[in-house]
Amino acid sequence: MGRYFITSESVTEGHPDKICDQVSDAVLDAILEKDPFGRVALETLATRGMIFVAGEISTECYVGLSDIVRSLLYEIGYTDTDMGIDADTCAVISAIQEQSKDIAMGVDIGGAGDQGMMYGYAVDETPELMPLPITLAHRLVRRLSEIRKANTVDYLHPDGKSQVTIEYDDSKPVRIDSIILSAQHHVDVRNEKLHADVKKLVIGEIVPKNLVDEKTKILINPTGRFVIGGPQGDSGVTGRKIMVDTYGGVGHHGGGCFSGKDPTKVDRSASYMARYVAKNIVASGICRKVEVSLSYAIGIAEPTAITVNTFGTGTITDDTIVQILKKLFDFTPQSIIDKLKLRRPIYRRTACYGHFGREEEGFTWEISDMADAIKRESGV
Repeated sequence: MGRYFITSESVTEGHPDKICDQVSDAVLDAILEKDPFGRVALETLATRGMIFVAGEISTECYVGLSDIVRSLLYEIGYTDTDMGIDADTCAVISAIQEQSKDIAMGVDIGGAGDQGMMYGYAVDETPELMPLPITLAHRLVRRLSEIRKANTVDYLHPDGKSQVTIEYDDSKPVRIDSIILSAQHHVDVRNEKLHADVKKLVIGEIVPKNLVDEKTKILINPTGRFVIGGPQGDSGVTGRKIMVDTYGGVGHHGGGCFSGKDPTKVDRSASYMARYVAKNIVASGICRKVEVSLSYAIGIAEPTAITVNTFGTGTITDDTIVQILKKLFDFTPQSIIDKLKLRRPIYRRTACYGHFGREEEGFTWEISDMADAIKRESGV
């Protein structure tokens, strides 16, 4: 394929859009903790001095929405209006209704909660079987938040972003072309100190030195100042960072976001299943990278289509892999929920630093326990 570039971005937990994703998932978790079969589909809007939560909830339990929002903002670090919003003084407004009975009619019998197409992707260029650009972008902003919360430096505020561009040669990452880090900061900090600290404590700790050369561009707070941040600097909305949540723009995306949706919504559960299957396919060794696509009709349990693309890296045909998947996996929503244990309050943690590539407790879709079975069926 020759030489080409791939760019991916990530954002910190204090980014306005990520505040909204976390609020939506924190409410979901609170409901699932009391009612594992609760139906939730929430959207959150964050703007100056206000968090607005709207959507549909069907449950018999009660959760204190305002307390959830304020506790979350406090945990992120928004404790002063100078940072962009104050957990104690911001307005929390809600507009909640029950799930549509027309939708529930299909979900109650085990059908998909909506129509749509969902994609899973895996590639062997990192140990996590994720694209390298999004992996590094996540690690950079996660490290930025870590040194802020640990008070390793005392001038960072919660908002921040990263962007990483990787140069590839014949489908393999060979060097980092550029790194961009934007870190919200206290008004009094000098740029020279911030640049030096971020280079040493964030980039120096995360970025593989063998991928950096004299041509690698490193840009920190490119405008020269990032004091106004959070919902004061930009409004936030649930689901506006779907490429951050998935594969950094590599591969396709069905368009539906994940946060705020209970697992009967195939936007979420089938995307997790597609990643689970894709990761196991690559882990089996029958290809170097793969994209798995699942599509559904609302109220119908079986997927309307299952497709596989190994981008010419497979040792067997893509059609053969599809037949193996149909033999080994059940792609109905209820089976996905049971297989991946999705009726648990595990979702708040997924809302930041990516839903995929994290081999942590609760991320059941990252387990490669079917790789051997896939390899056996392939006959390779």
